[in-house]
Amino acid sequence: MKKRMTILDKAEVAMKVAVRKVVAQHKKDGRPLATWENGRVKKVIVK
Repeated sequence: MKKRMTILDKAEVAMKVAVRKVVAQHKKDGRPLATWENGRVKKVIVK
């Protein structure tokens, strides 16, 4: 029997898919990603 996904589970899956797409696009274009670390913005180069 399949378990039904809650709205929270669906939102989490959608967010993970969106992040994968953004990371892949930045990697393809050679652009750095902006992340938040220790209260500051940090640019990360995706390899």
